[in-house]
Amino acid sequence: MLVLGVDSSTQSTKAVLVDADDGTVLASRCAPHPPGTEVDPRAWLDAVDTAADGLLERAAAVAVAGQQHGLVALDSAAEPVRPALLWNDTRSAPQARALVAELGGPAACAAALGSVLVASFTATKLRWLAENEPDNAARVARVLLPHDYVSAHLAAPGTPVFTDRGDASGTGYFDAVAGAWREDLLVAALGHGAELPVVVPSHTAAGATGAGAVLAAGTGDNMAAALGLGLSGDDVLVSIGTSGVASTVAADPVADPTGAVTGFADAAGGYLPLVATINAVEILGLPERLLGVDHEQLADLALSAAPGAGGLVVSPYYGGERTPDLPHATGTWAGLSPATSRADVARAAVEALLCSLAEATDALTAQTGQDPQRVILVGGGSANRAVQVLAPAILDRQVLVAEPGEHVARGAARQAAWALSGRSSPPDWPLPVHLPPGRQPTPDAEQRADGAEVRRRYAALRERLGPAGLAGP
Repeated sequence: MLVLGVDSSTQSTKAVLVDADDGTVLASRCAPHPPGTEVDPRAWLDAVDTAADGLLERAAAVAVAGQQHGLVALDSAAEPVRPALLWNDTRSAPQARALVAELGGPAACAAALGSVLVASFTATKLRWLAENEPDNAARVARVLLPHDYVSAHLAAPGTPVFTDRGDASGTGYFDAVAGAWREDLLVAALGHGAELPVVVPSHTAAGATGAGAVLAAGTGDNMAAALGLGLSGDDVLVSIGTSGVASTVAADPVADPTGAVTGFADAAGGYLPLVATINAVEILGLPERLLGVDHEQLADLALSAAPGAGGLVVSPYYGGERTPDLPHATGTWAGLSPATSRADVARAAVEALLCSLAEATDALTAQTGQDPQRVILVGGGSANRAVQVLAPAILDRQVLVAEPGEHVARGAARQAAWALSGRSSPPDWPLPVHLPPGRQPTPDAEQRADGAEVRRRYAALRERLGPAGLAGP
């Protein structure tokens, strides 16, 4: 049988048609989304119709994975009251701080929700809406996440709206341990109650499409990637895309009072401790534009420079930052000298990206008590040769790279196959990872020393910049 996995991401919708028995991708299509941190969510429906055209009809089951946290606020006629606010819209940072304080501070917030709220979380966007657009807030009758909205579009008429515990755990009004909505926290954020989706487990059909295919619960993009890659507690999945994400799976919940690690639920009945950064592949994109080079040329330049980039070090918070929580920070380059070369600029950018992700993996280890020995790189940035070469030393672990492909969409397809089977565990699909040719997966002693020194200098720069994350007068 064939199943369809859909990834409704920040940039586009990807749809993959997969063999339910072994996970082989047989066909795929893509449709773009409008740019921006707020988007009319109806554009995602047009995109899924385009991407799934010709594939949906062939599938016995379907699941949708989507970008986490986004606020889709609907009125009583199920129409959007305003454009959706996406995860990377940081305007609700003051509201995040206020909601955390109302819950009793960071430790109490983490204990209640598994996570300390930051501007990415849906609840903070609801509070922003209530404070800044009260007329729109008063019209809100139903609150959905992006994947819920797309799933509802694919569902047969009359199907109750639904979600899963994984994506729900990123809202700020869901108790991941109890597996239940905290409607009191929704009311506290929005100012009144609203309809929320039914929470459906991954192994259960949530409904059916108009053509009668099984429709699974769907999940958040990070949960789908973990499911698609068969992530275990021995692994850290590091995704380098628009955002940077380090995640692992755990049997026990995590509640980090510092807020660095979010205690999300996963799509398989456990937990997905996760660290997210706003800045990731753009850390390489900026120097590419400034130097006038493409991805390959930047990698060549970076690999031609010595470790430490001639003393150049970068604090790469160009768009503000989520982890560490610095929503108004800017990027800082330090250590420039007359001897600084183009190669040093390229090397410093790659080192900064990997240092940011190394901090994320270390935070996971500290909170879970697990010490994974293997890092799996995924996402567009993972294809950069300099990233692949330098990652083992700076991350200080064995590094493998996921095979090219739509891993979030494949994870959604695996969930669809699971719901179709009705079994207690997902289908056993091969792990799509490899060691890039000519790469050394595990750092030697000299590389470990170089990586440790790069990380020391990166941490020292951030310490000098202070809590605002930027240099000031």
